[in-house]
Amino acid sequence: MSPLVIGIAGGTGSGKTTVARKICENMPDKAVNTLEHDSYYRNRSDLSYEQACELNFDHPDALETTLLIEHLKLLRQGESVQVPIYDFTTHSRRADSRHVDACPVIVVEGILVLSDERLRELFDIKVFVDTDADIRVFRRVRRDIEQRGRTFDSVRDQYYSTVRPMHLQFVEPSKRWADLIIPEGGNNRVALDLIMGKMLSVIDAAARKS
Repeated sequence: MSPLVIGIAGGTGSGKTTVARKICENMPDKAVNTLEHDSYYRNRSDLSYEQACELNFDHPDALETTLLIEHLKLLRQGESVQVPIYDFTTHSRRADSRHVDACPVIVVEGILVLSDERLRELFDIKVFVDTDADIRVFRRVRRDIEQRGRTFDSVRDQYYSTVRPMHLQFVEPSKRWADLIIPEGGNNRVALDLIMGKMLSVIDAAARKS
């Protein structure tokens, strides 16, 4: 039985990760796996830290999406995959990876997952988390400073030079491809219940078949 694949997109700080976590946390053990598009940032260990900081991480070319597509196809076929682990403090991939097994439901989240037609074709449900820009900006500032060791000045400069322009060029237009748009992100209980209901039905069908 082919797994249900759910793609969750939205701007930086929109609450994509919160939505993914909330729809997965009450599912049966080993029934759902999550893939983050951020894990597939290209390894730029060939660059110095200063050079890497100048890269445009919000452009599709910064991500090795072909590898994510390959992994999704393998998971659909019942195979396991080794997902890269990206270190945002050094802008490079770690030597180790994360083992992910095939399961009834796969959730894929990232700002650009709906902007690539090849990825969209692999999603059974396409979700866009729609959150006001001012809320998203404050969330990103807090995350980058507290979790990624960034300074406020570097976060601000990156937002104006790449984050905002790329959001307008790639992320916001991808909303048109969504099957479901979720305002308020993880606080929208009705939308979350709808998605979880579909997930449970697929998981139950897989359990009966096995």
